[in-house]
Order: sequence, then C-alpha cells, then structure tokens
Amino acid sequence: MTVNTPDGLRAIVDDPAGAVIGLDFDGTLSPIVPDPAAARIHPDGPAVLARLGRLVGAVVVVTGRPAATAVEYGSLADVPGLVVLGHYGLERWEAGTLTAPPVHPGLARVRAELPRLISRFEGVGYEDKERAVAVHTRRTADPQGTLEALREPVAKLAAEAGLTVEPGKFVLELRPPGVDKGVALGAFLEARSARSVLFAGDDLGDLPAFAAVRACGLPGVTVFSGSAEVTVEADIVVDGPAGVMELLGSIADAIER
Repeated sequence: MTVNTPDGLRAIVDDPAGAVIGLDFDGTLSPIVPDPAAARIHPDGPAVLARLGRLVGAVVVVTGRPAATAVEYGSLADVPGLVVLGHYGLERWEAGTLTAPPVHPGLARVRAELPRLISRFEGVGYEDKERAVAVHTRRTADPQGTLEALREPVAKLAAEAGLTVEPGKFVLELRPPGVDKGVALGAFLEARSARSVLFAGDDLGDLPAFAAVRACGLPGVTVFSGSAEVTVEADIVVDGPAGVMELLGSIADAIER
C-alpha cells in the first residue's frame, strides 16, 4: 500500500458520521474475472462493509453494473444504510427498492447490430446489462489489439444509436450519455450533506469519481485498486480488492479506537 496524504483519512476517522465511503464494484470490491457473470465480492467484503455501514454516514457503491446485480454478486443486501448507484448512476438501489428511468431506445439498435459487428473477432464477449451493452476482449488472443480494432466501429454504432462509449480494461461499454460516476457521486455527496469522502476504483470509468472527490471541496481520499492493466493517479494505491478490504478494515479500526 502506498499513501500520499492522510488528510482525508483523518477527517473520516475524526467525524465518521459525516463521511461517505464510495466504492466501485469490479476490480475494487470484486476481483476481475474473464466472465463478468462469475464476478463475486472479495470474501471479506460483506463483513467489512457491514461494519463500516454502522460507523460512517453512508456507504455507496457506484458501478457500471445494474444495481441489483451488484447487490446480488456482492451479497450487499444486509449492509446497513447501503446505497448502490448502478449504470453509472442511472439506477438507484436502497433498502431493497430499485428506481430507474426508462431504457434508452438506442439500445435496441445496438442489440440488433453489435453481434454482427463483433462476430469476426474470435473470443470477443458481449454483455447485455439492460441499460447498457459491453464488449469484452479479455478472452481474445490479443486483448489490447482487438480492443483497438473495435474502438472505431463500436464508437460509430454508438453515435448512430445516440449512445456514448465508456472504455475500460479490455472493455468498450455503450451506454446513455450524460451520466458518469463523477456526476453520480457528486450528487450523492450533496444530497447527504457529506463532510468528507473516500472513493475507491480501479478503471478509467472511475476517473470522473476521482475528479469529483478533488473538486467537491471536502476533505477527500482517492484510492486506486491497482493492477498492471491501468495506471491511475490516486492518494492511496492498494493491491486490488484484498488491499481495499485491508484499507477499509483499518479505517473501521481507527474509528472504533
């Protein structure tokens, strides 16, 4: 674990009732796996988050996944006060209730045309998230080369359907425009009158949330759940989900002292 500044952590520990702990799911709470449907939270995750949920103002998971899927794969339903903002903030799960706008109409065109577009690339995966569609190249012989070859045609299809493309670790996600993790996190902080914030993420889609932490004017901490695939500047760098669990546990320890 590497740490650049303790200021945000000190604010969280000194005033936990005002703290918001924000977390990505894949690569942060759950290890990255070849099949997205096989992803599950780190074994320590439910207990660590339940413990934190009793200590801080709010725990919020901000993910590109459907909110209900994150709750299921994370065994999160029993975390006290947990909020899950799915599809980059389009969906909200809280206390067992899911709220969301209608599905973007452009996704119907993407579902019709994308399988043909990717069929010439052996090993490319297609994940339908209901409110978004993701193209995965992790299982191909050349994940990065295949991603680059798909970038332009996928972007063209997305534009024609009125969608945007969110790139990540060997993935291109087509989703509605105007939402990102920074917008979602910033609105949540304001709604909760937060006095400090931590956000942990591992991929390019988490950068807007890191920017929101830095721009919100609150004592804040950005945590990068490190991997060899992406390099992100953050206050704290940990070794994947296991490192995230260790950090969150240490915060809970410090609060309880």
